[in-house]
Amino acid sequence: MRATVMYSAGDVRIENVPDARLIEPTDALVRVTRACICGSDLWPYKAMEPSETGIIMGHEAIGVVDSVGADVRHIKAGDFVVMPFAWSDGTCEFCHEGLQTSCVHGGFFGNAEIAGAQAEAVRVPLADGTLYALQGGKDEALTASLLTLSDVMGTGHHAAVAAKVAPGRTVAVVGDGAVGLCGVIAARRLGAEQIIIMGRHQDRIALAGEFGATDVVSERGEEAVERVRELTGGFGVHSVLECVGTEQSMHTSVSIVRAGGAVGRVGVPHYEAIPLAQPTFYSNVTVSGGPAPVRAYIEELLPDVLEGRIEPGRVFDRVVGLEEVPDGYRAMNDREALKVMVRP
Repeated sequence: MRATVMYSAGDVRIENVPDARLIEPTDALVRVTRACICGSDLWPYKAMEPSETGIIMGHEAIGVVDSVGADVRHIKAGDFVVMPFAWSDGTCEFCHEGLQTSCVHGGFFGNAEIAGAQAEAVRVPLADGTLYALQGGKDEALTASLLTLSDVMGTGHHAAVAAKVAPGRTVAVVGDGAVGLCGVIAARRLGAEQIIIMGRHQDRIALAGEFGATDVVSERGEEAVERVRELTGGFGVHSVLECVGTEQSMHTSVSIVRAGGAVGRVGVPHYEAIPLAQPTFYSNVTVSGGPAPVRAYIEELLPDVLEGRIEPGRVFDRVVGLEEVPDGYRAMNDREALKVMVRP
C-alpha cells in the first residue's frame, strides 16, 4: 500500500510499504477515506533526526472497517468510523474515567510502534475501545467536520474544559492554528461571553470571528499581555486556552489569566518548566491539560456536528491526494495552509 513516510526533518516521502494487516485478535483494519496533517506533525518535520527506516505518519482519520480480529465484539466490517489519535482499550480505570490518552494498555498512532494513518489503510489496535462507529453511513457534506473529531475539535474542547470555560466567562485563545480555532468554537459552545483570539494571520482571524471570537490581539509578548488586560478591565481573563506549546505562548498564557482563573494547555510543550510559578501560585491560578481524550468527547460533540450547530471542518483549507502530502507538509510549515486534508 502507499503511505507517508518521514525520514528526517523536511524529508517526507510517499512510498510503497507492507500492507496494513491484523496482528492481534483485538485489531481492526481500516481503509482510510480521509486523513490529515496535524500541527504537531510539524514538530518532527522541523527537527526529526535522520532515520533509516522512517516513520509512517498520521494520527487523525475516518474510514471504513475492512476486517476485524476474532476478539473484536462491537466494531464490524463495513462500519464507518472515527479513529481518535490515541488507541485505548475502553476498559481500564483511566478509560472509565474518560481519560483514554492515559489508558494503561494504549498508545498513540504515527510512531515506530504503531504506523500512522496518512496511508491507504491503518491497523487499529484495541478496536472496540478505540474506534467510534458512526450510524447512518457517510454524509459527504459532513466529512471534514467528522474528521476533526479524531483530534482538533476534541482537543480544542479539552482546552476549554481544562480552562473551566463556562457561561459568562472571559476567554483568551492563544494560537490561531486549527486547534486554537476549534478552541474558539468550544468556548462559544460552552457559553463564554468574551472570546479573545490571539494570532496574526488575517484569514485565520476572520474565521475565528465567524466561529465566535469577539476580540483580536495580534501583539506578542508584553504588548499582548497589556492589550488583553485593557480588554478585560485590567484583571485578565477567566480562562486561557494555550494551543501552541512554546515557552513564549505559555508565558503569555499565565500572564493574562486573572486571579482564580485557569489555563488549559493542549499545545505539546516544548519547554522544561511552566513559567511564572510564583505569581500563578499566589494568584490561585489552575494550570491543567494534556493530550485530549478525544474518544471521550465524540459522543458529546457529534450531535452538534450532525445538526450543523458547529462546523469545525472549516479549518481545512486545502485538500490533497496522498501523493501530494509532502507538499502539504511544506504548505503548512510555510503557513500557506491552515490544515491540510488528505484524500488517499
